[in-house]
Amino acid sequence: MPSNNNRFERINEEYRKEISNIIDNKLKNPNVTGLISVTKVKVTQDLKFAKVYVSILNSKNIKETLAGLKKSAGFVRSELARTINLRNTPEIIFELDESLEYGARIDSILKEIMPKDGDK
Repeated sequence: MPSNNNRFERINEEYRKEISNIIDNKLKNPNVTGLISVTKVKVTQDLKFAKVYVSILNSKNIKETLAGLKKSAGFVRSELARTINLRNTPEIIFELDESLEYGARIDSILKEIMPKDGDK
């Protein structure tokens, strides 16, 4: 069974790279703005669905960008089918990954409460 897990990790990573490439270079949706990075992809066991976690920075409107990505899921899927040769190409579900934002928020809180070096 460990080799099967390994296979899923490889598929997830391959999808992550390829979807990132498609969003950066081929997606021409005007609602998708800002810097979009694909942080993680999780494919279901039956390879029917892929949850794509994205982090969106410097966007005019994060909700609009996420909606634009969701609308473009069919296009992304067809591009994926063209580049990655697996029997099934999964249905793509975009999710907002807020872990980077969360990390930045924790960082700023820590900076506020930590004493400055000059205050010792």
